[in-house]
Amino acid sequence: MKKNYLFTSESVSEGHPDKICDRISDAVVDLMLSKYPEARVACETMVSTNRTIIAGEYRLPEGIDITNDEIEKLVRNTVYEIGYEQEGYHWKNMHFECHLHSQSSNIAVGVDKSGNKDEGAGDQGLMFGYACNETDDLMPAPIYYAHKILKEMAKKRHEDKNSILLPDSKSQITLEYKDGKPVKTSSVVVSTQHRKDCSQDEIREIIRKIVLKVLPDGWMCPEDEFYVNPTGIFEIGGPDGDAGLTGRKIIVDTYGGASPHGGGAFSGKDPTKVDRSAAYLTRYLAKNVVASGIATKCTIQIAYAIGVSKPLSLYVNTDGTAKVDDNKIEQILSNLVDMSPRGIREHLKLNKPIYLPTSAYGHFGRSPNEGIAGSFSWEKTDLVEAILREI
Repeated sequence: MKKNYLFTSESVSEGHPDKICDRISDAVVDLMLSKYPEARVACETMVSTNRTIIAGEYRLPEGIDITNDEIEKLVRNTVYEIGYEQEGYHWKNMHFECHLHSQSSNIAVGVDKSGNKDEGAGDQGLMFGYACNETDDLMPAPIYYAHKILKEMAKKRHEDKNSILLPDSKSQITLEYKDGKPVKTSSVVVSTQHRKDCSQDEIREIIRKIVLKVLPDGWMCPEDEFYVNPTGIFEIGGPDGDAGLTGRKIIVDTYGGASPHGGGAFSGKDPTKVDRSAAYLTRYLAKNVVASGIATKCTIQIAYAIGVSKPLSLYVNTDGTAKVDDNKIEQILSNLVDMSPRGIREHLKLNKPIYLPTSAYGHFGRSPNEGIAGSFSWEKTDLVEAILREI
């Protein structure tokens, strides 16, 4: 394997147009699950200049329903909490449309449990999970620090209503690796929307302090590789600057490019959709493998067919870092966890309104219960003892 190299990952903030959409879609999922834990929902969102549109399908039992007024109130409150009160995109003044409808009966037949048939996967597909020992959260370092910079910026903005920082921002970190381990930052790029009455030097110093706080001591990049608002001005941002859609930041949501991605997005989907639940499972399994100390990195792939409960394949690759054979790890994990869609949801307790906190700053590398009780259950390392016992 290559030992000395540069690797780059990016993150985008909760106020980025695509992330606004992810947050709205996940807010709708949480609303449905709060009404009925077995609710089915697939919600897509689009935002543009002072306009928000949601569409998709859902299913609730007879006697439980949701009104358009209830959904509209939820969506406007979600935009308000992000902090959008701008002329080009305002939680109160934006035009809103809702095009949610009942779930397809064809999908329902394939997914539902009936007779001797267990619940099937909500779609075909393949999902990847990954973990490595580069950070305490067992995440790749570039995406870990890219997320942390934006989380600190958002914290500063929410704590100070007069902050010159506005919701839309992006970060990008390039790390230098030696002997396969990150040792310092090669470059940092941060672009942030800002108020009109401020200078770029003022913004640069605010961002510098945040980056120095986030990075380990001695990791700061050279001054000529520290880029803040490289275009020189970023006053028009959010949906007024660029349209947004649910599910367009899947690499930001996962491992920053350090691991393969199955292709499916997560936000807006209830946990019967294996795009979401099986991606959480594979992260959970990979993280427990690395946390157990039997490998320093682990990639896991799993695949499903629509309407079929059992996974079609399970693949483990530790890049030669494991103390036991990868095939043995596959056997152990198969013995410890029921990997059917129902088994995943029950093991990780996914039928709860826990998804809003996942919509920004990554679905992985977070603390269990971060933001909402029961969230990020896939970040637990409660399989470690069982894995070691099986070995």
